[in-house]
Amino acid sequence: MARTLTYIEAINEALRQEMERDERVCLLGEDIGIGGGVFKATAGLYEQFGEDRVLDTPLAEGIIIAAAIGASLVGFRPVPEIQFADFIGDAVDPIIQQAAKLRYRSAGGFSCPITIRVCWGGGTGGGLYHSQENTVWFAHEPGIRVVVPSTPYDAKGLLIAAIRDDNPVLYFEHKKLYRTARGEVPEEPYTVPLDKAAIRRPGRDMTVITYGYMAGVTLEAADEMARRGVEAEVIDLRTLNPLDKETILASVRKTNRCLIVHEDRKVLGIGAEVAAMLTEEAFEDLDAPVLRVGAPEIPAVPFSPPLENFFMVNRDKVVAAMEQLAAY
Repeated sequence: MARTLTYIEAINEALRQEMERDERVCLLGEDIGIGGGVFKATAGLYEQFGEDRVLDTPLAEGIIIAAAIGASLVGFRPVPEIQFADFIGDAVDPIIQQAAKLRYRSAGGFSCPITIRVCWGGGTGGGLYHSQENTVWFAHEPGIRVVVPSTPYDAKGLLIAAIRDDNPVLYFEHKKLYRTARGEVPEEPYTVPLDKAAIRRPGRDMTVITYGYMAGVTLEAADEMARRGVEAEVIDLRTLNPLDKETILASVRKTNRCLIVHEDRKVLGIGAEVAAMLTEEAFEDLDAPVLRVGAPEIPAVPFSPPLENFFMVNRDKVVAAMEQLAAY
């Protein structure tokens, strides 16, 4: 049976149901216990499962992730939280040098079943150190899955799938979606495939590839273009590493045009990889250049509301790019 939940309610339910199902699942992070998390994603879990399975930690992201890796090696399935993606830098070393390489360096002798929940994204007035989009830092690394849900249904299903996976997963949850995204979510536990993109809107005239909060923005832009007679197919990547090349290529071979939209900076964002892949594997199917929409080359998201609005990708910017692509 499905009910309407917010994005953050779906995350909370996924955590609770997996902790009820598997006593090896434990949570650790800053303020996630007694306080229920800064956004209340873990509200009620400390009271239900106790301090042995919901651990409040010091403000030390590197130690949080290193401890989670160690716990995974002795049989636990930890779900550590990085309160804001901006502070994940201290944890890059254990993520990249240990978690990502553990299975490879041990010739399959060890796995690292950790799911790192990361709060990310701008557009909420968070300013310099609470708004970054750094998913691509980790999408480059073999051995790590990078998952980015855009709907409450996927938020629950992808999180459960990530916790059950034997590989390290970075699960990026956009804070602007926490209470703005609502949708039907089944009561029972379920999984969504980790490496499969979703076609959010079928179309014939162009393919628009996106993920995270930008999926909703892109769908709004596609609806506007439909009123002008242009039907865009919108693909939500859901997983950035590994990419679902099969779905991307099939769509572009049908529409012959491609636009990539992401909140990350345009230069060296995931769109650059998708564009390169299309050039190598679908060049003869393209009737126009692959276009990209992304943030400008500014060091961080500004705090000033007018400047933040300038920085962020929005519906009008996506519509303008779709108009440009349709004109080729």
